[in-house]
Amino acid sequence: MTETDTGTGTGAGTEAEVQGNAAAGTAQGERWRRWQESWDRQQEWYLPDREERFGAMLDAVEALVGTEPKVLDLACGTGSITGRLLRRFPGATSTGVDLDPALLTIARGHFAADPRAAFVTADLRDERWTDALPHRGYDAVLTSTALHWLRTDELRALYGRLAGVLRDGGILVNADHMPDPATPRINEAVNAFHRARREREKAAGAQDWADWWAAAAADPVLAEPAAERFRIFGDPVAGDHADGETQSAAWHVEAMRAAGFAEARPVWASPADTMVLGLK
Repeated sequence: MTETDTGTGTGAGTEAEVQGNAAAGTAQGERWRRWQESWDRQQEWYLPDREERFGAMLDAVEALVGTEPKVLDLACGTGSITGRLLRRFPGATSTGVDLDPALLTIARGHFAADPRAAFVTADLRDERWTDALPHRGYDAVLTSTALHWLRTDELRALYGRLAGVLRDGGILVNADHMPDPATPRINEAVNAFHRARREREKAAGAQDWADWWAAAAADPVLAEPAAERFRIFGDPVAGDHADGETQSAAWHVEAMRAAGFAEARPVWASPADTMVLGLK
């Protein structure tokens, strides 16, 4: 006879406790899912071709390192790349690295039940940040719309460190803002087109960078990590964003080759951004 059958109430209490824990877990999971989705929508306001670049990135992974890669999701944010990687390649594993405590809180919450995903707090400007990684050799390093936060000398040094964490035959894929100074009229036309689109979508209720961070700061669970994030990077609600620099795709190709990659070239481009792939 089970405890429930005894009529003592012990089993019933245990069952209620289990159900309560399950409900709490479901509620937390839903919280992180909503934050993850709101981050994606906010990023898509800036990057309407974001899913296209992710698809091209994962195509490159499959073509060059296979369908069960060990991936370093660099400057991972809330884990947008990690989520798409694990959905497409169930046998993959991902280590997300970021310094932002609020975005990492969302990532860790969202992937809490998935043993394929792990997250590390690290500053990519620190020359010893790779010491915090759980693996010493990765098949691929993937990053999108993140490394423009770094200055040119910092990014060049980072490429050298990334060459050191990739196995031979591994790949580095960086999709980011890579303007071409040789095409000023094209650049201005593209920028004006996207400004007009964003204005229309903002008028229709789209959430921008400052709006998203204001909402995060007002959330009772994210308020503390958001405040810590503001101390590290500045207040995005006040308009602060980054002290980084952007370089052309040609610069990235040269920097990857100088860092020890055997081959490097652009493999995808939109009118404003480019994805460069380096093969070690």
